[in-house]
Amino acid sequence: MTPTARAYLDKARDDLDEADKIAAIGLAKAAARSAYYAAFHAAEAFIVERTGKVAKTHAGVRSEFARLALDALGGDRTFTSFLVEAYKYKELGDYGVGPDATVTLVEARRMIVDARRFLEGVSALLECGGDNL
Repeated sequence: MTPTARAYLDKARDDLDEADKIAAIGLAKAAARSAYYAAFHAAEAFIVERTGKVAKTHAGVRSEFARLALDALGGDRTFTSFLVEAYKYKELGDYGVGPDATVTLVEARRMIVDARRFLEGVSALLECGGDNL
């Protein structure tokens, strides 16, 4: 694995650790946002390992990960769907206002669990150099 990909995985692990700590103090929106970033940085690791390039936008990460992961996942869209769904929590954390911009602790904890699964799947794929998550 390249040093850049490894650095992105380390960043993803840091984000996930932060999400756990933030959820523990009851800040659901911030915890869910950090969980999204864990998945985002894991996806960046996958992209940079496969292409040698870093995607420049959130949309670019989602679309490039989906394109590259399709073969590695054997057509399973679970991971690509999660990245799209998780982005909604980043948007809520950054731009959400009013009563519709809430995130419950249950949602945040689910995001953390799913982001951990995403990170573990991408890490396993990159560590073994294989083609399946």
